[in-house]
Amino acid sequence: MHKDQIISQLIQEKIITISPDKPFTYASGMLSPIYTDLRLTVSYPELRDMIASDLANLIAKEFPEATIIGGVATAGIPHAAWVADKLHLPMIYVRPKPKDHGKGRQIEGRFSKDDKIVLIDDLITTGGSVLNAVKATGKDGGNVIGVSSIFTYYLPDAKENFAKSGVKYAPLLSYPELLKKENESGHISSEQYDVLKTWHEDPWAWGKKFEK
Repeated sequence: MHKDQIISQLIQEKIITISPDKPFTYASGMLSPIYTDLRLTVSYPELRDMIASDLANLIAKEFPEATIIGGVATAGIPHAAWVADKLHLPMIYVRPKPKDHGKGRQIEGRFSKDDKIVLIDDLITTGGSVLNAVKATGKDGGNVIGVSSIFTYYLPDAKENFAKSGVKYAPLLSYPELLKKENESGHISSEQYDVLKTWHEDPWAWGKKFEK
């Protein structure tokens, strides 16, 4: 596994950005002092290959019965393709909503009710988008046995949402690992470390201080 190398490069290439005083707003409306733009990983061949290799090994270990790899649009699609290639498995991908033309598909690619699908997304914050993809796949007759991602913030909302869904989740990298690496590397001050740790413990409460 290349965890330390991957985290180091994510930091070095500023794929992860820290801004405690001017927080970022996530799709959920949550405010955060950290932004992780994993879409940028596709521009770094060695980095994306390490990610694909580690995800493939993780999925082979956690979901050995998998017969199809699925990508969650849009950021999860390229990584799912590379992982499917390494595992020599078929691939599908899931749109956010059905097409409004043609056959109106939301799931692209072929699968049967007997297939066991693992969906890949780049990042899990609350888990909402990937769990919607799980529902959409199930609605079309697909059997999603698990979800994986490059990174997860491991927020309380995500833990609760996955617990309710009953879907197994196996991420490659987590926020606590990132925070530990950032602290050890000296890239952040002790004050920034405290901010990042406090946000992670209760992100919604942390964001309230920026409300007008």
